[in-house]
Amino acid sequence: MSVEMVVHVVDDDDAVRQSLAFLLATDGLAVRVHASAVAFLEGVAEVSGCVLTDVRMPDLDGIELLRRLKRRGSPPPVIVMTGHADVPLAVEAMREGARDFIEKPFDDEVLLASVRSALAQAERGAARAADTDATRARLATLTEREREVLDGLVAGKANKIIGLDLGISPRTVEIYRANVMSKLQAGSLSELVRMALVADRGLAG
Repeated sequence: MSVEMVVHVVDDDDAVRQSLAFLLATDGLAVRVHASAVAFLEGVAEVSGCVLTDVRMPDLDGIELLRRLKRRGSPPPVIVMTGHADVPLAVEAMREGARDFIEKPFDDEVLLASVRSALAQAERGAARAADTDATRARLATLTEREREVLDGLVAGKANKIIGLDLGISPRTVEIYRANVMSKLQAGSLSELVRMALVADRGLAG
């Protein structure tokens, strides 16, 4: 089941929030508006989509919002809106991980293009996460011996060496290897190793 991608608009100016919400909704995008960075952080535990935020806001500015999203882990794509005098802040925002910054007053199509690009990035990230979750679920179906063979393959060991380590014949290792590739739905040894590494990194993280 696909997750809906939402554009989260964070701005303390009510007129700006409503104007952006109208523009984005007219383009067919799902939108949620937030009157402050604090309200956004308290009201949204996990972002599926992207964030469009002003850089200058009371209590918590756009730079600190970026930092806090990073501390949560797996931050969403963030687009920062700035005034002409705030370009240094925008550059700082880019250093903190912002995907893009747009100067006010902005062209509607420029803004929409940036948002669409950010949502596409978020969708790719969500798809990768779903693939990793599916791989983890398949890894969990491996028997202890199959997991030992997989660990040997990931370590770059030949069948003969894996067999010596485990006290089984190279032919038996080949059978386990075929079972592992079937269970993980891997088309090649390189794909099998890549899937295992990505899934294990995710588990370690």
